[in-house]
Amino acid sequence: MTYPANINKELLQQWVADKLDPQEVEKALKEKGIAASDISEYLIAYKKLKNENRQFIGFICAGLGAFLGFISCVLSIVNPIPELYNLILFGLTSLAIIIIVVGLYLVFE
Repeated sequence: MTYPANINKELLQQWVADKLDPQEVEKALKEKGIAASDISEYLIAYKKLKNENRQFIGFICAGLGAFLGFISCVLSIVNPIPELYNLILFGLTSLAIIIIVVGLYLVFE
């Protein structure tokens, strides 16, 4: 992500690591005496950085769910253990769908 020249990237990453709320970030910036226009730029950059982390985790979850769904599809077709057919078909596929939905929620939130 590219930041405007007047934004301190290390400071933003520290706030994300500390899991501060935007109100706390704004308060910290006001205590440092930063101008109001710069505060709004900091808040926008902070929210973008926080959302980038959430989207990355969402893509990981969606990919993991897709892989799990593919494995359940292959195991359902091949049917290596007939006693586990229903568990694989309904259980593993349902788990894959849930993980995909969680991942997509994190991506599009």
